Amino acid sequence: MAASTSNQVILKKYQDLDQKGSIMAEYIWIDAEGNVRSKSRTLALKKEGYQPQDLPVWNFDGSSTGQAPGDNSVDFEDVYLRPVAVFPDPFRLHDNILVLTECWMSDGTPNKFNYRHECAKIMEAHKDKKPWFGLEQEYTLLDLNDRPFGWPQAGFPAPQGPYYCGVGAGKVVQRDIVEAHYKACLYAGVKISGTNAEVMPAQWEYQVGPCEGIEMGDHLWLARFLLSRVAEEFGAKVSVDPKPMPGDWNGAGLHSNFSSEEMRVEGGMKHIEAAIKKLEGRHLEHIAVYGEGNEKRLTGRHETGSIDKFTYGVADRGSSIRIPRESAAKGYGYFEDRRPASNADPYRVTLALMETIFA
Repeated sequence: MAASTSNQVILKKYQDLDQKGSIMAEYIWIDAEGNVRSKSRTLALKKEGYQPQDLPVWNFDGSSTGQAPGDNSVDFEDVYLRPVAVFPDPFRLHDNILVLTECWMSDGTPNKFNYRHECAKIMEAHKDKKPWFGLEQEYTLLDLNDRPFGWPQAGFPAPQGPYYCGVGAGKVVQRDIVEAHYKACLYAGVKISGTNAEVMPAQWEYQVGPCEGIEMGDHLWLARFLLSRVAEEFGAKVSVDPKPMPGDWNGAGLHSNFSSEEMRVEGGMKHIEAAIKKLEGRHLEHIAVYGEGNEKRLTGRHETGSIDKFTYGVADRGSSIRIPRESAAKGYGYFEDRRPASNADPYRVTLALMETIFA
């Protein structure tokens, strides 16, 4: 259950206590199933603040998160957390911090679920291309019985139509969670660029970007962590299932907008078209890393392309790749890959785009 109002008031009293020269650092990582996990430790306050390289490496029991075999060997069970990004903590406030980490094994190799490591390498190798990303994260808010908020206990709500960017009771639900998440992202320094109600009732979207290089995955994962923490306080679950409700309802995606420096200047359309041609040739390889259960969503209906066919077009939301009408009119800009599912790992998505277009 969500914390009561009285409990929140009591908690606030303790949040304001003097921390006596110490701060709380929340170490965040991604587990074997693409969920965020975290734990806290105390550090000495530094007036100049912490950078990732200043922070200690920590560890956790990987056998409890599906990230180590659990064969009773300490060497294999321990997974090490290497800090890679630091953000202000919007929950504990003051000088407390959130620490995004990569998972590494005791032998000095990346954990097999550490997709950031390879992504960071290719971003560094092609940083001269100045790759910009903007990801659109769709999600559904569920009650503790896994029913979308606002849906009747028996049956279904009225058909889709009034919910997208809707305003008013009966059209949108749980706006308080959305607003709290938006503010938490801004406080933490996440490059959140907007939010809106989506086509299916209880479904919402937020956008992160533009971000350059590895920053894209870092900021989206931090935004996901913040949403889960905010929803926890409201007694709600966050679903990134690409087809949370079967039937005539929209699925949920992670639409991925991309451009390189040469695409963003006069004559850039030829570079956009060349990139799309390369993406067509590796369609199945991209689908393989674009999220679990995506076949339930990419049906060619509900504003999606078909999973087994690559298509592209100007302003076409039913295609694999959409070229915005404005980009087509100007002759430069960016394109949108509409294939990634809402549960896709942003490190894997951005890595695949970079590998196909530049490697």
